[in-house]
Amino acid sequence: MDFGRLDVLKLAQRRLDWLDRRQQVIAQNIANADTPGYAARDVQPFARMLARTGAGAVAMARTAPQHMLPSSAAAAAGRPERLAQERTHDGNAVRLEQELARAAETETQHELAIGLYRKYLGLFRLALGRG
Repeated sequence: MDFGRLDVLKLAQRRLDWLDRRQQVIAQNIANADTPGYAARDVQPFARMLARTGAGAVAMARTAPQHMLPSSAAAAAGRPERLAQERTHDGNAVRLEQELARAAETETQHELAIGLYRKYLGLFRLALGRG
């Protein structure tokens, strides 16, 4: 059985790839914290990347008439817009506190994705009698 072909493992791999790319962008932001005119960047949210590729296009099922439909306003809101970034006198817009918080958040998400990946593979090993 090719475990790499399973959708759950593909999704975990895509998430790990996205987290790796985000960590690279955050590291570039921190490295350029003193570069005049540099504006901090971030990657697009993972859910938006999945929706763009069609992998995350899963609609919520309404299995009973009493179930509420998703609000179009809530769905459209998505991620709140960021406030305008403060710039220093040399035009740099990198806020180290914000970048360090993003790095910590990304590391936590990476640990979660790796943990889920390992648990899923552990279930396969157990099912095959190798656990």
